Amino acid sequence: MTAIVFDLDGTLIDSVPDIHDATVRMLADEGRASLGMATIRSFIGNGVPALISKIMNEIDENPDDHARHAILEQCFMRHYMAAPAVLGRPFDNVQNALEALTGTGFKLAVCTNKPEGIARQILEDLGIDSYFKTVIGGDSLSVRKPDPAPLRAAIDKAGPQMAIYVGDSEVDSETALAAGVPFALFTEGYRKGPISEIHHDAAFSDFIQLHGIIQTLLNNVPGYSNNSAISRGI
Repeated sequence: MTAIVFDLDGTLIDSVPDIHDATVRMLADEGRASLGMATIRSFIGNGVPALISKIMNEIDENPDDHARHAILEQCFMRHYMAAPAVLGRPFDNVQNALEALTGTGFKLAVCTNKPEGIARQILEDLGIDSYFKTVIGGDSLSVRKPDPAPLRAAIDKAGPQMAIYVGDSEVDSETALAAGVPFALFTEGYRKGPISEIHHDAAFSDFIQLHGIIQTLLNNVPGYSNNSAISRGI
């Protein structure tokens, strides 16, 4: 049995519009000018606390001011939780890819640095929650990606003996490498640097390619077949 574990933001969904809108509202509550969508996009990947820290640095506030950070994070979360999936959408062909993977017996899971409750709400609001029995969020454990523990927890909870991680960023790549899991890089997400500088076992730009890529990765594993049970530690 094999699990395909997905990152969420920048991988399954283009979430920047909703995240940006929540930051606009947060900053407006503080009487501050909004930051551009490209700037907010560059801040995504390490979870909400890191996002708030980067915003604070950008607007010349001290991100080590914990009381101030807590106020801004609470404000952001209030706005974001009210509308986490109004403007964002799944990337093209995501649902077709999920349907093809589940149809051929793969177990699907999500491992994201976004809070688990919001992640589940977004999946439901966008109509793709039924594909994922397992969701590990940034607050599910005491650590976040790139620590490998959340990815390992997602794999263990899904229950397979083999797994592949699908993500879009340097954080996802580091997580997969630390966990000893093959990594498929979606190149149209929120990575910070060039593809050539990000460790990956395969790369794709359209989810219509994913099923074939998964099969190719698995066929490169010695002793693997669709009916065989092999160790996850490759």
